[in-house]
Amino acid sequence: MKFETRRQQLASPEVFRHRLLRSFAVGSLMVAVSLAVGMVGYGVLESLGPLDSFLNASMILSGMGPLHNPKTDAGKVFAGIYALYSGFAVLVIAGVTFAPAIHRVLHRFHLADEQDEANAEASDKKKEGKRAKAARK
Repeated sequence: MKFETRRQQLASPEVFRHRLLRSFAVGSLMVAVSLAVGMVGYGVLESLGPLDSFLNASMILSGMGPLHNPKTDAGKVFAGIYALYSGFAVLVIAGVTFAPAIHRVLHRFHLADEQDEANAEASDKKKEGKRAKAARK
């Protein structure tokens, strides 16, 4: 996903809304894929039903922790790997989902800083011009 650079104007509200929707869709897809991997893993390795697999995978993915204690060694290894993956996945998903909003806020602050600097430079030049004019008199 490309954003405007610091030298470019702030994106229009329409472009911003499109970015938000796209990032929300990508984040939702990442959640769905992560949840599906967890459900398949618990279903195959621990013989949990679809509802129990969903519950356990969603609890781990959300950071709440497992409800079902794995019985098999393979299930225990999967649960550990899935828990580690889930911790990183939540950070990545949040980053992808909120990137347009965070970028817009930071870009707006940066534009305001540049505008303040430009106003200060213009004011300094105006003062220098007045001083030079007064010195000539």
